[in-house]
Amino acid sequence: MKFVTVTLVSIALIGCGAPPEAARIATADALRGEWRSVLESPGGELPFGLRIGFSGGRLTAVILNHDEEVPTSSVSVESDRVVIEMDWYDSRLEGRLSRDGLRIDGEWTKVIPGGVARLGWVAEKNDGNRFRAIESTGISPGDPTTVESVGGHWKITLTDDGGAQQARGEFVQEGRRVTGTILTGTGDYRYLEGSYDAGVLRLSTFDGAHAFLFQARATADGGLAGDFWSRDSYHAVWTAEPVAADVRVLPDPWNEVVPTAADRRFRFNHEDLSGETVSSSDPRFEGKVVLVNIFGSWCPNCNDEAPLLVQWHRRWSSEGLEIVGLAFEFSGDPDRDRLILGKFKERYDIEYSLLVAGISDKAEAARSVPDISAVLSYPTTIFVGRDGSIRWIHSGFSGPGTGDHHERLVADMEQRISSLLDESSLKAN
Repeated sequence: MKFVTVTLVSIALIGCGAPPEAARIATADALRGEWRSVLESPGGELPFGLRIGFSGGRLTAVILNHDEEVPTSSVSVESDRVVIEMDWYDSRLEGRLSRDGLRIDGEWTKVIPGGVARLGWVAEKNDGNRFRAIESTGISPGDPTTVESVGGHWKITLTDDGGAQQARGEFVQEGRRVTGTILTGTGDYRYLEGSYDAGVLRLSTFDGAHAFLFQARATADGGLAGDFWSRDSYHAVWTAEPVAADVRVLPDPWNEVVPTAADRRFRFNHEDLSGETVSSSDPRFEGKVVLVNIFGSWCPNCNDEAPLLVQWHRRWSSEGLEIVGLAFEFSGDPDRDRLILGKFKERYDIEYSLLVAGISDKAEAARSVPDISAVLSYPTTIFVGRDGSIRWIHSGFSGPGTGDHHERLVADMEQRISSLLDESSLKAN
């Protein structure tokens, strides 16, 4: 995690002419602790936890969602202005600290295709409640008699202007508190946390890149129906029905995308972060096992997979494994994209090549990689054997928030890498 030294000036002590060191310590003490943070989503309050610490003259902040602790890149304070940066996501929380040091009012901003997403942000000190009780919110209650608990497995249908998408919900309920995740055919919604209260389910997560809010009411048939909001503009409706744990809901991510080239090869030719062109025909890839990772630095599931790719590269590069990241970023400006990718590279201490491949639009990305049938998800990981042919393509990535799904996927991927490394470079597909 990267931190910056901050200059601390206490609002309360400015008028008193207090010594700078006393002012610095007072402001640090005011900020230090846990905060109930809320983004003002179009769907209502989107809460998340925030822990601010102070050590050695530096402020740090961690975003909290259930078991997840999301680092931030820096925290700074000047007078009453508080800025928390997530620079690898081109994202920041910025607000004004109240005179009593118990509240911050401001906004969250994130650079997105075509502009900047904005949501109002409020943080209150030492309030441990993620969601307020329904009766205090003005939200209409549901009928809890039809769904006594949302704990278990759910078949979910998410519908927006583009059509319907199947998903799988896996939740644990303890009292009114609910934790879990929602998996789709292209990834997952990470660590969701919220409540089931008066027949209303509310779940949220925030990681600096994405702000998700799910809300639904129990229905007469024992299901759920409600709305999903993402950032400041996206909206979908969703329904859910309970299913047994062994019921398959999602497609096989290993079979969603296939090679299109007759020779089953995957070709790339893009510039790296230093401006040098890296090509699949370069001698360094000859006779090697190559993992091509189609990703975006803005993508949470890509950030979930990145530490594994770093680990695999260090573990197996001496045995003939090469990894190449093809980055599809938001801006389309190669210089700006290199800047953001440089921060991504630094965050994970990446030693393999990251190439600037294009913009994040999936249709545009697919045109940039015609040797596979589609880009359905970020990330998409392509496994290339020593003979240069595509062996497997995996769409999406089940992050650690999915529990056993994540562990099984990691084991499967590692087994496939190991089997490719064991092959002779002369062995045919």
